[in-house]
Amino acid sequence: MINGSNSMRRTLAAAAMLFLAQCSAGSSGRVPGYVVRVPLPDAGGEIGLPAIEGPAGAGRPLVVVDAGHGGHDPGASGAGRLREKNVTLALALALRDALLKDGRVRVALTRSDDRFLVLEERSGIARRLGADLFVSIHADAAESPEASGATVYTLSNRASDKVAADLASRENRADLINGVSLEEKTDSVSTILVDLSRRETARESQVFSNLVLREASGSLPFHDEPQRQAAFVVLKSLDLPSALVEAGYISNSQDARNLTDPAWRARFAARLASAIEIFLARRDVSPG
Repeated sequence: MINGSNSMRRTLAAAAMLFLAQCSAGSSGRVPGYVVRVPLPDAGGEIGLPAIEGPAGAGRPLVVVDAGHGGHDPGASGAGRLREKNVTLALALALRDALLKDGRVRVALTRSDDRFLVLEERSGIARRLGADLFVSIHADAAESPEASGATVYTLSNRASDKVAADLASRENRADLINGVSLEEKTDSVSTILVDLSRRETARESQVFSNLVLREASGSLPFHDEPQRQAAFVVLKSLDLPSALVEAGYISNSQDARNLTDPAWRARFAARLASAIEIFLARRDVSPG
């Protein structure tokens, strides 16, 4: 693990303290004659933000690309030493390069190397950067080797409803939803604002999913059910259009060959970049 969350580091440090104490006590269970002290990191810190690449100026739309898994979390495994964390990073870097080559949008990567990030940190990076779109890239796996093709996931309504309810009931209303502060708003007003934002974000996320399918069909293989909804944590932003793209099945031999082929990755990146650019251009010219 190169860079994890504070909570993860605290957990590991606490486990180390317990292990050392048990070793000191020995098999007899006697209380050790000394105390091992391990400094713990501050509880409230945040991970550093990645660099934003692309055209100068904050006026250009920003997409945050997330390479799934990383560090001690390898994700799904394929034949040989094929690991999802390496596949997703290669695809994310290819997508970044395609977007920078076109020069129409700004780009930031949640990770550009083999590091671990907890799920909340990934979408949190996008929100802290004020991103216009969040795209998380993964590679699926299935027990059946016949399962193949790409799938685009957006957040399910049921998951969104729970998030909305949780957020609306918080005592601390310093949260911003689409630039509107929930501070000092009544429960009923907060619930309405959150629900409106959730619905609009879900609609925009679905628009992006449709664009991915439109732009990539005929160039990339898709699953029989190419668009799905699920309660992925990285998609649970109430005011940030988000999608999780499973580029293929790492457990399928043909998909695995595609995922490791630089030419195929470049084609995948070009088609996904096209969908991203169209989506952000559309949002950029939309009224309001």
